[in-house]
Amino acid sequence: MQDLSNITTLDLVIVALYLLGMLGIGVYFVRRIQNAGDYYVAGRSLGPLVLAGTVCATIIGGSAMMGRAGLGYDYGSLAVVTALPYLIGMFVFSGISGRIQEVGVKYNITSIPELFEKRFSKTAKCLIALLIGYTMMGTVASQITAVAVIVKMIGGKIGITYEMGACLATFIFIFYTAASGLFGVVYTDVVQFFMLIIFVYILLPLSGIRYLGGFGNFWSNVPKEMLIPNIDGKVVGDIVTYLVFTMAGAEMWQRAFAAKSRKAAKEGMFWGTSIYGCTIFIILMLGLMGRQILPNVKELYGTAEAVIPGLVIHILPVGITGLCLAGLLSVMMSSADSYLLISTQTFVQDLGKTLNPKMSDKREVFISRILSAVLAIGALIIALYIKNAYNALMFAWTFYAASVGLPALAALYWRKATNAGIIASIVSGFVVSIGWDLIGKPWGLGSAVPGSLVCAVVLVTVSLATYKTHPSEMV
Repeated sequence: MQDLSNITTLDLVIVALYLLGMLGIGVYFVRRIQNAGDYYVAGRSLGPLVLAGTVCATIIGGSAMMGRAGLGYDYGSLAVVTALPYLIGMFVFSGISGRIQEVGVKYNITSIPELFEKRFSKTAKCLIALLIGYTMMGTVASQITAVAVIVKMIGGKIGITYEMGACLATFIFIFYTAASGLFGVVYTDVVQFFMLIIFVYILLPLSGIRYLGGFGNFWSNVPKEMLIPNIDGKVVGDIVTYLVFTMAGAEMWQRAFAAKSRKAAKEGMFWGTSIYGCTIFIILMLGLMGRQILPNVKELYGTAEAVIPGLVIHILPVGITGLCLAGLLSVMMSSADSYLLISTQTFVQDLGKTLNPKMSDKREVFISRILSAVLAIGALIIALYIKNAYNALMFAWTFYAASVGLPALAALYWRKATNAGIIASIVSGFVVSIGWDLIGKPWGLGSAVPGSLVCAVVLVTVSLATYKTHPSEMV
């Protein structure tokens, strides 16, 4: 059994080589960027295999992997209960992704705010852009935090602190995101996807079963109460949040816009989501294994969310430990780069070009690269100085889901949705979800539930009342 202080030089070298490899991918794809379309949607060139890899790698971010493993460690099957709604939502999204790709090509759209501008108004566009910008920034900060925790764990032997780990991680994904845009993001995602599947989702659970003396021994020692989820109002709120959030996840819309065809979009989304579905139960298994192998994980590392890197360090041999830690870093960085690119696109293309419509493609790409670095540094500051970044992220996801999820579907499919209905629904969903949270979440019910219900009622009511006088031009 390894101790944290005994991670070998070989393990550190492997992790360092991996990070350098990610930088190399960023350098390679710089020359592919000719215009803003290349930067944000990879020239609409992505096939189903690349899409499947980037979709899966992005879904299984630091919060999805480490957070749910910690949930499995503490509460058992509740980790699966909260993950299944996102899985169901992503399968639904796979079905509509072909429509998104077609609309993107037909109307030259590369983002959700652009769709809202073409169907409704600049006001609707700006509202959506501000919500996306805030939500994506919170996500980047949470991923930096997760990466920094692991970097500190593996670099403690040579004096690397949490702050140093956060800065190093930020620099790496700033480089290949700012330099190469979505080209760099998706192709690093593909590399990270294979690293993750091989070393974290196959090798680690097999090693854990062997360490515990076989699957029978492992399963017989799982407390039966851990297999019965305790579902309360908060869990119901989380379920609604995950389910509705998938309908308007800006990072997945971007990948649908980047697909080379309707078929590629649907197939890539479907297979990426299917692979994610398999990982849900593996994460639960790792959390339950952690209870048996590392019963004192909270005392050792401060949080149950450290159970997966803790297992890596304690049960894997030298060399393989480094590869698996690189895989852990990869999944968090793959999510961070995706959300950073979305945040950049929102501020430059959706807000900046609204103020300066004559901005050239060359200048837009230049500003995007600079702003990627600025926004990442802002997220780094949040990760360094605001310790409840994950709670802020969950809060952001809640009101984003409540105010954007259903309007996004309406913009795509409902002919009778109007500008007045869309704006009223966004504002009402936002206000109700925040208000519900501020009054203490009555009955323990998550804010996404009342927010989404009010958003839906207002959207339908106001749109039907104004459709004859203010019909939407784009169908």
